[in-house]
Amino acid sequence: MGEQAEQLKKRTMRFALDVCKLLKQLPWDEPGPTVKRQLARAATGTAFNYRAACRRSHDEFTAKIGVVAEEADESQGWLEFIIEAKLIASMEAGRLYQEATELSAIFSASVGTARSKQKNHGNKIPAGNQLPE
Repeated sequence: MGEQAEQLKKRTMRFALDVCKLLKQLPWDEPGPTVKRQLARAATGTAFNYRAACRRSHDEFTAKIGVVAEEADESQGWLEFIIEAKLIASMEAGRLYQEATELSAIFSASVGTARSKQKNHGNKIPAGNQLPE
């Protein structure tokens, strides 16, 4: 596995841990419990689905990285909700929202790249079956 993938594994894990720490600040009354549950699932899903994607074949990676992008986007949405609803008076929510935005952009771009490579790989002529020039 490449250095960039290792860095992303660490970054997504740090994101999940930081989100879980932030969730402890949410109110006990609704919508606090719903937001806690949904955001915890999405943030940890970003980290652990990325870890799983790194261990897959290219076709499986392409499918799994799409899940990672969705989880990062959902995390971004829940963090936006926390900020807009003023559920936490903390700058940390804004920092984590920015991190979710960046992760979402990274993984969305990865989905496009993986699909493009998958499509191009599928169009290649197998070795030994080359067309004459």
